[in-house]
Amino acid sequence: MRLIALKIDVDTYRGTREGVPQLVNMLLQHQAGATFLFSLGPDHTGRAVRRALRPGFMKKVSRTSVLEHYGLKTLLYGTLLPGPHIGRKCAPIMRDVAAAGFETGIHTYDHVKWQDNVASQTPAWTQAEMGKAYQQYVAVFGHPPSTHCAAGWQMNDSAYLQEQTWGMQYCSDARGTHPFIPVLANGATSCVQLPTTLPTLDEIIGTDGIDTHNVAQAILDMTASENEYGHVYTLHAELEGQKLAPVFDELLSGWKQQGYQLVSLADYYAALDIAQLPKQRVIQGEIPGRSGTLALQA
Repeated sequence: MRLIALKIDVDTYRGTREGVPQLVNMLLQHQAGATFLFSLGPDHTGRAVRRALRPGFMKKVSRTSVLEHYGLKTLLYGTLLPGPHIGRKCAPIMRDVAAAGFETGIHTYDHVKWQDNVASQTPAWTQAEMGKAYQQYVAVFGHPPSTHCAAGWQMNDSAYLQEQTWGMQYCSDARGTHPFIPVLANGATSCVQLPTTLPTLDEIIGTDGIDTHNVAQAILDMTASENEYGHVYTLHAELEGQKLAPVFDELLSGWKQQGYQLVSLADYYAALDIAQLPKQRVIQGEIPGRSGTLALQA
């Protein structure tokens, strides 16, 4: 299948203000579809410093120049500086994305709070956090979201069930190789998962001789051969929407030359034969280039 779904995670206030408009312009120039996933509550990026104790976290930070990509101010939000409320301050930008014809959805409410806690949290905590994101999304767009794509690929079974309760047909909360129907610990299933299948830029820059000059070609090499389900690529407004925009432009051109259609998650889902998708568990595991564990297709 010659489809690549572009899933855009918007993690921060700066990424929303500066990265999102640039990405919209690039995608329109390339006539590419995409799904923008918004963080809808306060930007508390500075609190991510607690991850410094995780194995591999500081190594990743040194490889990917976090200060350069996120900016000092963002790295102080939630600690020395109050975190701006993204959903309230950036609602016009978010609505402009929808008006330009792009699918939008929920990434999270408080990105750091979700990413650092949800894997071990209770159903009540999970439902409360997801509820705040849902309410803010409706306040911004005036209608319910079509999809949810978890911050940091961090989930628990209550979150999958909440997506089902919301009536979502597809979400993208895990890493994997192809679309599947998740089977939870109690045997229940949730809506179709469209897992991220390709590495992100921050996972491979600085490894195996890969830098900003050849990282696009490294990813294009991974998509050179057609496979049954195509791919889901996750990009970040803070990276591809700012300093790494030239890399993303190279990727868009390269994928078109390879014969791919660049689509939203909605269009990618619509092309699937749902009856043929496997039912599989979601496990916690590690992937190269990213610290800590995350949701993986078993």
